[in-house]
Amino acid sequence: MSVTPEQTLADYEALGMRGRTGFGDHPCVLVIDFQYGMTDPESPLGTDLLDKPIAVAQDVIAAARANDVPVIYARVAFRPDLADGGLFIQKVPSLGWLKHGSRWVEIDDRVKPEPNDYILTKRHSSAFIGTEFQQVLQTMGVDTIISVGCSTSGCVRQTAVDANAYGFRSVVVSDAVGDRSPTQHDANLVDMDGKYADVVASAEVIEYLLSLNSTKDK
Repeated sequence: MSVTPEQTLADYEALGMRGRTGFGDHPCVLVIDFQYGMTDPESPLGTDLLDKPIAVAQDVIAAARANDVPVIYARVAFRPDLADGGLFIQKVPSLGWLKHGSRWVEIDDRVKPEPNDYILTKRHSSAFIGTEFQQVLQTMGVDTIISVGCSTSGCVRQTAVDANAYGFRSVVVSDAVGDRSPTQHDANLVDMDGKYADVVASAEVIEYLLSLNSTKDK
């Protein structure tokens, strides 16, 4: 007998899981790996399954910009000789396409960064590992990471796990993240919501971002 995501989440709650960490007072929006190497089907890693999440992410990013919420981009990029690739390249050889200077490491124009946005380069799934991300968040005074991007089962998940471990409120926007596998997308949303992050629909996230202006005005 198959178990629905709703049943799994109910089971998690009954076991004392799926608590809410909620939104803090100083969020950022983190755009994870919406680069052409992931979003263009001509890349071995690319898929058009990200088209809908990108469209939703556009609205989330616009709400952030309208309320002076920092937008941070994370992308995967390696040296041309792949000397910084490590075992990740060995496990996923297609990552070798993502070399500095190539189109595949450029952020998709549909969610194009603005001049003052921070662009973070990573070499692992997590935006935290081997990068300056934690220091950037601390300098900006961020307490809440709102994640959009790809992939749900990989870089989004690992970043959400590490955000929780490093003491940041972690919110994953359910309809603004995507994966090459719909099955893994759904399963990982459930698992993150049970253990590591608040998985929230974009409408609620946008409402929260827009509310920040009214809070500032008081």
